[in-house]
Amino acid sequence: MINDTRKVPRITWSVLLLTAACASTGAAPGTGAAPATGAAPSTGAAPATGAAPATGTAAAPSTSAAPSTGAPAAAGATASVSPAIAPKPVVPALTPPARPGINPFKGGRFFVDPEFARMVEEVAAKTPAEAKRLRKLAKLPTAVWLETVETAKLAAPTLEAAAKQAAAAGGPVVPVFVVYDLPNRDCAAEGSRGEFEVDNSGEARYQSEFIDVIAAAFAAHPKQRAVVVLEPDSLPNLVTNLELPRCAAAEQAYRRGVAYAISKLSLPNVSIYLDAAHAGWLGWPKNLPRAVKLFKEVIDSAGGPDRIRGFALNVSNYDPVHLPGAKKGSPDEPSQDESGYAADFAAGLAKVGITGKGFIIDTSRNGKPNIRTSPGNWCNVKLAGLGERPKVAPDKNIDAYFWVKTPGESDGTSDPKAPRYDTNCSGDDATPGAPQAGDLFAPYLVELVKNAAPPL
Repeated sequence: MINDTRKVPRITWSVLLLTAACASTGAAPGTGAAPATGAAPSTGAAPATGAAPATGTAAAPSTSAAPSTGAPAAAGATASVSPAIAPKPVVPALTPPARPGINPFKGGRFFVDPEFARMVEEVAAKTPAEAKRLRKLAKLPTAVWLETVETAKLAAPTLEAAAKQAAAAGGPVVPVFVVYDLPNRDCAAEGSRGEFEVDNSGEARYQSEFIDVIAAAFAAHPKQRAVVVLEPDSLPNLVTNLELPRCAAAEQAYRRGVAYAISKLSLPNVSIYLDAAHAGWLGWPKNLPRAVKLFKEVIDSAGGPDRIRGFALNVSNYDPVHLPGAKKGSPDEPSQDESGYAADFAAGLAKVGITGKGFIIDTSRNGKPNIRTSPGNWCNVKLAGLGERPKVAPDKNIDAYFWVKTPGESDGTSDPKAPRYDTNCSGDDATPGAPQAGDLFAPYLVELVKNAAPPL
């Protein structure tokens, strides 16, 4: 069993098991919503300038800080600073990629993470009223997040666990990994900051300590299929948020970092999906052409379109797959749901010569539409529910619905005095009492289960 062999926990699951009554209330204090710079597909409201800055992707645990560059200096002494390490150049990949045009999920089963099942069981044991539904949840597939140097080491044992599940099932089992540790990570939000900084050799360390470790694990298991969702929010932030100093400082590191990751991870057994945000962010007609141009430039520098399988949409977000009766109010508005966005995005890609790509849509918490008072609100949004169960090829050009965001993981702390606090996490729509991003938020998990559509 994977959770018996690996020595590094996938995430820091805080024990925040409140009473069922507390879990069901979920009223958030009304302070500090995110800038309304991107409209949610469910509302159709046009933003003033562009996209919502962040989508609430899971982050590294608060205990996984980047290593110090040197010991504190003694009183009166000058602290030593490690010299900067230059990143390796991005060289287009020469190894064969996964076969173009092939849905990697077809003919296989999704990997079920025993570690996630164990953590859900912990909540079920302390929440008897919802234990039955929680135990159903524990048997469902979720992504495995590789979000720090330490969790990168989980790639190999996860692949081995998938191989064991495949042997037991008598057919292929496909794990989904989220690779998420760029320097200046999630540059437009505070809650998901990572361990690497651009101005502290972060790009070089990202390459050697993170991507190279994962690539070696994939290469060592050539018969095991794997899927990668690559760097949520990274390239989308370059489309709309370069006016922010932290994003501007990360622009070239993001471009090179994503290209480097593609060049190293696109192996015959690995299918890569680049994160392409959601309809209310990049789906705006003024944002989409800039987005596909940027994606093409990065993909070309890694070796061309065949190096990736497609794109991941709605990661950690709340937009519905299909919104019945939804129509654009005008040609200047985005599609009102993620299926429409996938079609728009595919059409945009075709204009720059990229065709035949598939999409993953994250349905981990989009079961209930129209739950936000402001389209820019992304943090632990109240009333959210689990959405469509993971499913292979549910619609044209859609390779899978999948639970990319780990159900029940916090998007960020609601404590204004805590490190990595973002005002969105104590805003009008945010659930109070939230721990640091990446930690288990048990009351929120219970609410996702209660609000699931279709129900568990």
